[in-house]
Amino acid sequence: MSLNWINPAERIKKLPAYPFARLDELKAKAREQGLDLIDLGMGNPDGATPQPVIDAAVKALQNPANHGYPPFEGTTSFRHAITSWYHRRYGVNLDPDSEALPLLGSKEGLAHLALAYINPGDVVLVPSPSYPVHFRGPLIAGGDVYNLHLKAENNWLIDLAAIPDEVARKAKILYFNYPSNPTAAIAPREFFEEIVAFARRYEILLVHDLCYAELAFDGYQPTSLLEIPGAKDIGVEFHTMSKTYNMAGWRVGFVVGNRQVIQGLRTLKTNLDYGIFSALQVAAETALQLPDSYLIDVQKRYQSRRDFLIEGLSQLGWNVPKTQATMYLWVPCPPGMGSTDFALDVLQKTGVVLTPGNAFGVGGEGYVRVSLVADCDRLGEVLRRLKQAGIRYKSEAFA
Repeated sequence: MSLNWINPAERIKKLPAYPFARLDELKAKAREQGLDLIDLGMGNPDGATPQPVIDAAVKALQNPANHGYPPFEGTTSFRHAITSWYHRRYGVNLDPDSEALPLLGSKEGLAHLALAYINPGDVVLVPSPSYPVHFRGPLIAGGDVYNLHLKAENNWLIDLAAIPDEVARKAKILYFNYPSNPTAAIAPREFFEEIVAFARRYEILLVHDLCYAELAFDGYQPTSLLEIPGAKDIGVEFHTMSKTYNMAGWRVGFVVGNRQVIQGLRTLKTNLDYGIFSALQVAAETALQLPDSYLIDVQKRYQSRRDFLIEGLSQLGWNVPKTQATMYLWVPCPPGMGSTDFALDVLQKTGVVLTPGNAFGVGGEGYVRVSLVADCDRLGEVLRRLKQAGIRYKSEAFA
C-alpha cells in the first residue's frame, strides 16, 4: 500500500542526501560489477580496537550490574575518566559532575546540541567546508546557517574579520573544528585566543569539535579550546573514541565545557535516549587510560601513510601540503572537474572510493577528501590504479 498521503516534515525535505549514505549505494553497485573496492571515503579506522579495551568490554558484559539502564548523565567512573584525561592531556580542570557528559558518539551530541539551543531563524555560523553535522544539525533545528567560506590561501582558517558586524551581532552559535575534518588544517593557539575574544564580544556560543586532536604528527600538539582563559564561559568541546581508539562502531563520545550548556543538552537527551550501555562506558574508560605508547603507535601509523600517499600523488602531478594532523588528505580535483564528477570517475575507473568535497558544504567544491584508512601496500595499489587509468592532476607542469 502506498502512503503518498504521509509526507515527511519540512526539516527532512530541506536536507540533501547524506553523502556517505549515497556513497554506500555507489559502492554496492560497484561491487555488483565485480570491482575490488579500496574504500578511502569514510573516516572509518582500519584495524582492531585495542585488546585491553576489548577485554574490559567482555568482562563488563559478564557483570549483571551493567545490564540495566545506565545513568542518564553517564557512569560516575567514566565521567571521572574523561575529566582526568583532559587534565592529563591539556591541563584543563573540569567538574565530572557538571562539566562532562558522555554521548552516543560525537555526531549525535553535535546534532542534539543544535536541537537543544537553536530556535527557527537563529543565525548559526558554520565554516564551509566542514563536517556535515555542523551545518545539518542547525538546519534540522530550523536555524539560519551563515557559511564562513574557508580558503586555501588562508590555510583554511576562519577569517573572523570578514564576518559582517551585523551578522556577528545576530549569531547565536559558531561551530568550528581544528584539526579540521575535511581539510586537515590546524589552528595556532593565537587563533583560539582570537575566537574566544570574538565570541565573548558578540555573546556567541562556541562549539568546538576536537575529534582529531590525538592524530597529530611531527611533534605538533593541537590546542583544546578549553585551554584558553574564559573559553569555558562561552564554549563546549566535543570528542570521540572513534578515531584514536578504533572504536567507530562502538558509538562513544563526550562533550565537556560550560555546565549550563551541558545541562541543556542533558535535558534534551533524557527525553530522547537512555545513554550509553554501561559495559561500553567501562571499555571507553579503559581506552582513555591506555599508556602514551599506544597513542604514539597510532600517530606513527597515520604519519607513515600520509608520507607515502603524498609522495605517490606528487609523482602523478599533485602538490598536496604535508598535513600535521587528522587521518585525511584534502586533494584538489584536476582543473575543469567538479568534486562529484572526479570522485565518480575515480570510482568507475579504479574502484577507489573518495569523498567529494562538496559533501562538506559549498566551500568544499573542487576537492576530494582521502581517508588514510588502508595500509601502505593497499595505498600503493591505489596509486598503481590511478596511474594505470591515466588519472593525474593536470597542472601546468603536466599539461
